[in-house]
This record gives sequence, C-alpha cells and structure tokens, in this order.
Amino acid sequence: MKLLTIVVKPSRSDGVRRALSTIGTGGATIISAQGFGTQKGHSETYRGASYEVDTKPKTMFQVACKDDDVENIIRAVREVANTGEIGDGKIFVTELNDVVRIRTGETGEDAIKENSNE
Repeated sequence: MKLLTIVVKPSRSDGVRRALSTIGTGGATIISAQGFGTQKGHSETYRGASYEVDTKPKTMFQVACKDDDVENIIRAVREVANTGEIGDGKIFVTELNDVVRIRTGETGEDAIKENSNE
C-alpha cells in the first residue's frame, strides 16, 4: 500500500477531489495548508507597512491506496492540477505499512477499500 500526499493550488482542489472520486479512491483527507518552494514570497503593503509574504496557500490531500492504483491516481491528478506554472504542486509517494479502520477493526487493503456502508 502507498500513502499519496498531493499538494496543489487551492484553485485546483475541486478538480482534484472530483478526479479522485471518479477513479474510485476509497477517500481522502483534505487539509488547507501554507507552503513555500520555487515560487518564493513577495512583498505586500498593509496600512502603510511593508511586509514579506513568504508562503502560499495550498491544499493537501492524503490518499491511502493499493500499489496498483498509484499510477492512475497520479495521472488523474496531473490532468486536472497541471497549469504549467510554477507552484502547481507535488505528489509524494510513501510506503504505507498498515491501516486500521477504527469502526470495524479491518486492516491493510480491507481498511482502505471503498465500502458502501461507510
């Protein structure tokens, strides 16, 4: 199993959510975040005072999936999140040792599969 951490521009988050639903992921955790990278910051003025804004708003999705689903998820996310501009985001793929569904006690892939009873 894998854990995908997907970081995108907030303007692309609805498209990413729809794409994940369309391809049948078992669900996602969605987090509003701030970050910095290649985009760097910029200066702004508020009430006559200049200050540096060194982070950008981002939306982060965490998706647990089977190994076989990783490439489909990456492809779907890239199709909707790619603008060709700096700051489009990143997808981090990490190994997931185990998952436990709290309600039923199911573990592993059984705990991340789509379940109509959820």
